Formats: sequence, C-alpha cells, structure tokens
Amino acid sequence: MTIQNNEEADNKASDLRVMDILDPNNQIGNRLRSFYAAMQDEVIPDRFLDLLEKLDQAERMASVKVSE
Repeated sequence: MTIQNNEEADNKASDLRVMDILDPNNQIGNRLRSFYAAMQDEVIPDRFLDLLEKLDQAERMASVKVSE
C-alpha cells in the first residue's frame, strides 16, 4: 500500500508541476522573479545616488521649515 500511495503522490506532484509550468500567471511570476534577481546584482549609477542625496537634503530642509 505504501508504494502505491507514494506513486500516487508522485503522479499528483508531477501533474501540479506541469500545471504550474503551463499557467500563464506562474510564467509571469517566474520571469519577474528572474528579472528582479538580475536587477539586484546591478550597480546603482552615481548620478542616481546623487539625486537621492539631493532629495534627502530637500526633505530635511522641508521638515526643518515645517517644525519652525
């Protein structure tokens, strides 16, 4: 009985994998995960970091003016 139950579980698992592969939402999710993983490895350009620093400074200045 155990062998038959294991075979049935394996068949169900492989059916689910096939369904996952064919599901368009799953394909989109896999591609997005892949794209996100690739983007994590990219270096942030210096000019973008400079812009973020300027934004932080502007926000600090705005919060100081509001608190006065």
